[in-house]
Amino acid sequence: MRLLVYTDYVYRRQDGSIYAERAFALFLAELQHHVDRLVIAGRLDPTAGSSHYRLPAELDFVPLPHYASLVDARASVPAMLRSLGRFWRALRDVDTAWLLGPYALSVVFAALAAVRSRRVALGVRQDQPAYVRSRHPDRRWVHAAGDALDAVYRALARIWPVVVVGPQLAQRYRRSRALLPISVSLVREDQVVPVERALERTYDGELVALSVGRLDREKNPTLLAEVLARLDPRWRLVVCGEGPMAEAVAERLTELGVRDRAELRGYVPIDGELPALYRSSHALLHVSWTEGVPQVLFEAFAAGLPAVATAVGGVADAAGDAALLVPPGDADAAARAVERIGSEPELRTRLVTAGHAIVSTRTLESESERVARFLEGAPKGR
Repeated sequence: MRLLVYTDYVYRRQDGSIYAERAFALFLAELQHHVDRLVIAGRLDPTAGSSHYRLPAELDFVPLPHYASLVDARASVPAMLRSLGRFWRALRDVDTAWLLGPYALSVVFAALAAVRSRRVALGVRQDQPAYVRSRHPDRRWVHAAGDALDAVYRALARIWPVVVVGPQLAQRYRRSRALLPISVSLVREDQVVPVERALERTYDGELVALSVGRLDREKNPTLLAEVLARLDPRWRLVVCGEGPMAEAVAERLTELGVRDRAELRGYVPIDGELPALYRSSHALLHVSWTEGVPQVLFEAFAAGLPAVATAVGGVADAAGDAALLVPPGDADAAARAVERIGSEPELRTRLVTAGHAIVSTRTLESESERVARFLEGAPKGR
């Protein structure tokens, strides 16, 4: 299979290498081990520079015209129109197109691929209406556009197979022609810590609650400060992530008088120091308003790190009994759950054991192979 993948990400180029801003690009790159050729298409920022995730040199990259924001129609619409020709030419050397969305370009690209008699499959990573409302709470026309795209994508899934992240989206797309629910795991098989070693972690003295993720509105990061303020003083907070709300998080920590108990680390790479932080911390703290299936849960499970997570999106189904689930926005409930992890050895054993069982079957290798095999069965256009 010669596979072309599109998702609406921004990429950057420096010294001949292509860099992505989102970790999901690493999952896409892993598909190269299960296909004959992998081509990734995405917006290329004209400003040279690196970013967090370097794509392997052996991948082919199709640069699409850049635009900063879809909401700025004066810039985005001309750029998207210019993208059509580039995508059409990219289809010449592949036989399958996997189109992540719902995005306007994904819909048009699907039509182009069908016209060229290529296999077509769709992909959905999050609840589009909920995501749009979280990112643009006061823009009703953006909500309407997001709802329309979501409806179009669900209709197209009656024609073409679809890969979705998590059971909640699987339910939403249950009437699709063919459906593959997956978990986006970046954990490699050799990174899963044995249960016995994970249970050697001690909970005497200072404890660390670890948060990993983008500091965006839908992730509700200021709640981290609220939770820390409610925890016993022996708990510290380490926040790994960057985003537009980083300053707001720091300000809230200061307002609540707990800034000296928190460390804002910024971006920490999964292929760098982050795995060691998972292994040296004592609880994962996840506080998002909306989610598909957060990959940080699998990263925590792999390290044998007990987790507290908000029961949103596909979190409950993905975590099962391997995490303590709390309502979104409830700092009291989250703090109580973290304290339980610190004080109840039997609970920690149960969480670590259950998490190990889950992540052992959802590694980067196994999930990417499942996607590749599913895409091979996508129907060809006529």
